[in-house]
Amino acid sequence: MEFFKNGVTAHRGNSAQLPENTMLAFISAVSIEADWIEADIRQTAEGKLIVLHDDDTKRLANRNLSIKNVTYAELEAVDIAYQFRSTNQLTIEQCPKLPVPLLSDVINLMKSQKLTKSQHFTRLSIHPKVDCIDKVIQLIEDMNAMTWVGFNDSNLRNLKQVKAWNPEISAFWDRPADSDIDDDIEMAREFGVESIIIQHDGITSPKVKSVHSAGLEVGAWTVNDLSTMENLLELGVDRIYTDCPIDLLVIKSQSSPLGENLLNPSQQL
Repeated sequence: MEFFKNGVTAHRGNSAQLPENTMLAFISAVSIEADWIEADIRQTAEGKLIVLHDDDTKRLANRNLSIKNVTYAELEAVDIAYQFRSTNQLTIEQCPKLPVPLLSDVINLMKSQKLTKSQHFTRLSIHPKVDCIDKVIQLIEDMNAMTWVGFNDSNLRNLKQVKAWNPEISAFWDRPADSDIDDDIEMAREFGVESIIIQHDGITSPKVKSVHSAGLEVGAWTVNDLSTMENLLELGVDRIYTDCPIDLLVIKSQSSPLGENLLNPSQQL
């Protein structure tokens, strides 16, 4: 099975154009052929794994609910697209009400690509926001989805647990701008982490060269400015996390020495 390797991670899906961490944003990221989607995971009161960045719905929804204190049935009734619709002055027809998705629904979306595509596929990078690694791993096993997922985390202990479970799972270690790159490289190699993802303000040419010399991939989070994307690509950054994956795909297509068509114009929204 072949996966896209274009270095584009759709941060919370195609979240500049659609409500973040929703099925619509994830479906769009698959359709434009980002190679990874990064999604944030939390647990409801009864332990269901859901996709949401914040610990409550205040920033995004029409009601403020604390995720850990409500059931999924209660959470599902919340319109998580409410603020996106209001900010962008969209009608309910242009931006319909959307529920908080289950992690299992997003994994099923990844796996469904085999039914509609014949060559390359998008994968899901899971970013746990609470202590739920054991449950996430169990869900992945139950759904036979090992090849479809990876993990993002700033907590190296979580990535160590993931690698102990399955060394082949892709692990992306999130680092702050001022982190010591030599220490990071040493720790990444010790724990089998193949990608160091640095807050983009802290990326320099020497850092990129050091990471590459160690045989690791270097990434940047989270980049929405086009000139910054271009600068990072010129430095040799392998992976960029962005709310604007279409913009990044266009830039990479234009800069490709082989003139690769990384983005089919018909796929733009």
